[in-house]
Amino acid sequence: MSKRIAVIGAGITGITTAYYLAKKGYCVSVYEQERYPAMRTSFANGGQISVSNSEVWTTWSNVRKGIKWMFKKDAPLLIKPNFEWDKIKWLTAFLKHTASDVYYQNTIDTIRMGMASRGLYHDLVQEEKLEFDQTASGILHFYKDRSYFDHAVKAQALYDQEGCEWTILSADQVQAKDPALSTIKNIVGGAWTGDDWTGDIHKFCYQLAAKLKAMNNVSFYYDSNIDSPMALLLDHDSVIVSAGVGSKRLAKTVNDNLPIYPVKGYSITVNNVDSDLLPRVSLLDDQAKIVTSTLGNKLRVAGTAELAGENYDIRRDRIEPLLHWVHENFPMINTHDYSSWACLRPMTPNMMPIVRVSENNSRVFYNTGHGHLGWTLAPFTAQQVVELVEKLD
Repeated sequence: MSKRIAVIGAGITGITTAYYLAKKGYCVSVYEQERYPAMRTSFANGGQISVSNSEVWTTWSNVRKGIKWMFKKDAPLLIKPNFEWDKIKWLTAFLKHTASDVYYQNTIDTIRMGMASRGLYHDLVQEEKLEFDQTASGILHFYKDRSYFDHAVKAQALYDQEGCEWTILSADQVQAKDPALSTIKNIVGGAWTGDDWTGDIHKFCYQLAAKLKAMNNVSFYYDSNIDSPMALLLDHDSVIVSAGVGSKRLAKTVNDNLPIYPVKGYSITVNNVDSDLLPRVSLLDDQAKIVTSTLGNKLRVAGTAELAGENYDIRRDRIEPLLHWVHENFPMINTHDYSSWACLRPMTPNMMPIVRVSENNSRVFYNTGHGHLGWTLAPFTAQQVVELVEKLD
């Protein structure tokens, strides 16, 4: 009889974990607190499979920027200056990782995971024939500030050594990539990764969940508020926690400590845009920390990071910078019809996902903490955690 595995969470990490478990022949039960899959952090992200955005944040330049932006409401990174013990512990650990100089190795490891994930996505999408507004658009980083562009030139060596395309472009070459970019002013240069792509993460998860539901060995239980992985061990051989920021609370019930903090991100989706005005390439503005994806006739614009605890409030002063960015760079796009969204990214202080067995129960596993790169890294870490489960057999 096949072993029974429970997966907590039906976002991108939980869904891909369930998929690879099912392919291995396990009997899989997926428990999700929402009524449908991918309704929280995997609902309306930036849409990018972005190996070209693998640099971790643990640098002193980012620390200085965070301090400078602390009292600026529309800052790309906003740290709310209040006494919150979880945030203080997370920031202290972040500074320790910055001081220990893990930036280089963690960036290399992230590139490697992202490269592997791109290959896994290709096979999965082909095999399951998923339709989710996927576009082989490539990702174009563009720069309006010389210091940011200089950093991009230096970063080329990191990407090159791992075989990830990172082609430095002049200002003219940036705008030649796409006629829609002619309205962006003051560009000094760019970096291009043609193998990165975009797609609607929610559609992907929803369709993959439907494929899994049709299998005989996968069941879904929605509207399920699981208090502890231990409760599921009564009926399952193992439990995998992939519950985003909720993973920290669940881990505590097993006496495990996951160093996850909810880093809020925002997005807007501009609907019914004239296709002639939409950029064909996916964009990343490193200075503004804003990304775009064209999803059908919609423009997804996402960005900003906010450390303000666990809340899903959509603040107008955090949406305004996204709208302003569109108006400034694509003035012909009409933004009267748009929706706003906010998510809590499960971020670790070293910016690396947590894929491991529990320290206190060999039947509990974690696949969580992917931060802003869950869409990019999910298939790779899903396979990693499945391999850990197999070792238990």
